[in-house]
Amino acid sequence: MIEVLKNRFLDNPMRHQGIAWEDVEMRLNGNTDALAVLKRMEESGGEPDTIGFDEETGGLIFCDCSKESPAGRRSLCYDDSALLKRKKNPPTGSAIGQAHKMGVELMTEALYRRLQELGEFDLKTSSWIATPEAIRQKGGAIFCEKRYGVVFTFHNGADSYYAARGWRGYFQIPA
Repeated sequence: MIEVLKNRFLDNPMRHQGIAWEDVEMRLNGNTDALAVLKRMEESGGEPDTIGFDEETGGLIFCDCSKESPAGRRSLCYDDSALLKRKKNPPTGSAIGQAHKMGVELMTEALYRRLQELGEFDLKTSSWIATPEAIRQKGGAIFCEKRYGVVFTFHNGADSYYAARGWRGYFQIPA
């Protein structure tokens, strides 16, 4: 897994300017829990890469950097509550449920926009993102995509699901 991450890191320097691979590798070496999470992200098509540090905690942020919403994480409603409420044609799972099993969080809107500053993502797909509780309590959830060079944030019923909508996650390795 470290070799996969190293190659991706070296192939995409614009994602992590000012970060040396040796610093990343130091946080990864011997951190079997972090490597297991990153492996699950990789196996589901996320292509995790670091995009920098969390300014508050100093944690090293890894997120899904696949060009489109990861193929292994599509056609899901937003969370398990929405999944249980959907009686007719329910999907196989939920974005939040998958993320928690994987050990990651759904990207926030701010993190999604930060990722989009580093490349072109979700030009044909969309991704569920962390939804504010006030929206979720009304039955909704939010997702993002990039079209016409602009990042759009939309809403949908949390129980909806589409073949072109998945989710993007992130994971932090503490300082």
